[in-house]
Amino acid sequence: MVVETIKMSSKGQIVIPQDIRKEIHAVDGTVFAAFGSKDTVILKKIITPSKEELIKELGAIAREGRKRLQSRGIKEADISKIVKKARAR
Repeated sequence: MVVETIKMSSKGQIVIPQDIRKEIHAVDGTVFAAFGSKDTVILKKIITPSKEELIKELGAIAREGRKRLQSRGIKEADISKIVKKARAR
């Protein structure tokens, strides 16, 4: 882990040192979430998945859902009845 001292500008801006940017693979346009409490500020790099990664992940979720339905003996045609019943509650 790289630790460096930085100074905030009069406009509230800070520069993330190059060594740290390299370590976390931050490039121009990288998005961060900032968390602050008392005398601590934490920056967390936000990783936005690509369209392909999202499609792959959603496919895995769908496969897992189908597997769970099959193990419980639920068919796709039963879903609308289950949803209606849940909404009626």
